[in-house]
Amino acid sequence: MLLQMLKGKIHRARITHCDIDYEGSLEIDTDILSAASIRPYEKILVVNATNGNRLETYAIPGEAGSRIFRLNGAAAHLGRIGDIVTIMCFAQFTEDEAKTHLPDIVVMDEKNRIAVRRKGRETVA
Repeated sequence: MLLQMLKGKIHRARITHCDIDYEGSLEIDTDILSAASIRPYEKILVVNATNGNRLETYAIPGEAGSRIFRLNGAAAHLGRIGDIVTIMCFAQFTEDEAKTHLPDIVVMDEKNRIAVRRKGRETVA
């Protein structure tokens, strides 16, 4: 049996742009994607803490160091600049893998800088 588990999470990011005239997805700074173990074009779940909306889309790689979080296409209707979002990706693990797996989690500050890095519940440098 395979279990679907949290693989990576970006917590409390702020939306920086909304572009309805794009085909879709969420553009994210590649440095932040990497820190959260989310690959470019990987399926993500986006939860908007500001308005309660949830959406599934995929991560588009944004310029490294830009701290960009750009909602594109139809997804842009579900958020506004400044909204606080959590972005999660999941992977399938065997029962044995799931026993030791810990997700990579980054917590953002109000300027979309990584404030905290965690492996599961443990803070890492």
